[in-house]
Amino acid sequence: MNDNVAIDIQHIGKVYNTYEREFDRFLEAISLTRRNYHKEFVALKDVNLTVRRGECVGIIGTNGSGKSTLLKIVTGVLSPTSGTVRMEGHVSSLLELGAGFNMNYTGMENIYLNGKIMGFSRQEMDRRVPQIKQFAGIGDFINQPVKNYSSGMFARLAFAVAINVDPDVLIVDEALSVGDIFFQTKCYHKFDEFRKQGKTILFVSHDLGSVIKYCDRCLLLNKGEQVAVGPCKEVVDIYRKIMVEHYQGERNLTYTGEDVELPDVAQALGDDDRAVKWPADRVWKTSMLQNPEVQSYGDLSGEIVDFGIMNSHGEISSMVMKGETFTVLYRFRINRPIDHPIFAFTIRDLKGTELCGTNTLYEDKGIEYAQPGLTGVVTFTQRMTLQGGQYMLSLGMTGYIDGELVAYHRLYDACHVQVMADHNTVGVFDVESKIAYDDVHVE
Repeated sequence: MNDNVAIDIQHIGKVYNTYEREFDRFLEAISLTRRNYHKEFVALKDVNLTVRRGECVGIIGTNGSGKSTLLKIVTGVLSPTSGTVRMEGHVSSLLELGAGFNMNYTGMENIYLNGKIMGFSRQEMDRRVPQIKQFAGIGDFINQPVKNYSSGMFARLAFAVAINVDPDVLIVDEALSVGDIFFQTKCYHKFDEFRKQGKTILFVSHDLGSVIKYCDRCLLLNKGEQVAVGPCKEVVDIYRKIMVEHYQGERNLTYTGEDVELPDVAQALGDDDRAVKWPADRVWKTSMLQNPEVQSYGDLSGEIVDFGIMNSHGEISSMVMKGETFTVLYRFRINRPIDHPIFAFTIRDLKGTELCGTNTLYEDKGIEYAQPGLTGVVTFTQRMTLQGGQYMLSLGMTGYIDGELVAYHRLYDACHVQVMADHNTVGVFDVESKIAYDDVHVE
């Protein structure tokens, strides 16, 4: 194997035999005619990946795509049905929370147990224990049985052990998702240290922002098959298409999205009171991660019949990159005469706090009169300045009758919005600060 290669995965496949009844396994074992009583489930099919020394490579995909299975094969926990894996150097892995730990042992006893599993002597672990204790930061709980730990404390100890044994290759499978934000930050700083030291990281995560920020390249799996390997942002674009079931099987990294011309807000709600005519069969909300418990109410004088978020690629998707231009759009239908209808959207955090949004009244882009049968699309186009995270989108059609606000149709928390970021700043949104130095000199 090339001296610059840390992990070489070639044509890996994994097939499981599944049985409808446990007794069928026995019948197959004793069958003189070698009759099969099982069905084959293909967990992985022809996966190839070469990871160079010093690289941080992310592995992404939906649940059940084969990410964890691949890491277990790489680390030797599972044997592949076909293909080969070769690795160079000392490997440390953190696959599942609690893997390699005895729940009845204390934290300290588990440190030495894991060290022994990794091939270290007690004397070698004695030298590493102070670093592990400091990194874990769980205090006197280190001498308590780990069965009494919270999931966060468990993650701290497990990761501290994995990362402080001076590995050449670190393999992590979603283990940081239970840690608090401060511990995650600490771990990612350690990732950066590892990369600067020329070590290799293989990283599975559903946090696409972290994958984009920390990984040099990305492997995308879908239903056990390798879809793409390449620059993180481009691979994530393909993943976003898979998430909304618009992926058609392209195996390249140059997908640019469907060419869709955005309707102009001024045209949609201008002085001539015209509504943009979009194809009636284009259903945007089916491409969104809709909330099954959406709060829908109003007298339905006006109705929101479809909605979506369009990203900078012209795709309808629940995922938006921080800093990119995106459009909230929804199709409306007027059922009864309405004077000066107000169209609005709001983005809220998962606790329900309103973070941003606007409406056609604030923006002075209203329709004076909407007659029954009028349909159209209203669009709101802006830059995404919220920090990377999870949010909810709410939509509304309201108006005033005799000075009283009337709700014609509101959809509270209609769908999920995931903002992906390659860097976050302090607070809820990014002030997009530009930093410069001036008059720096030594007197």
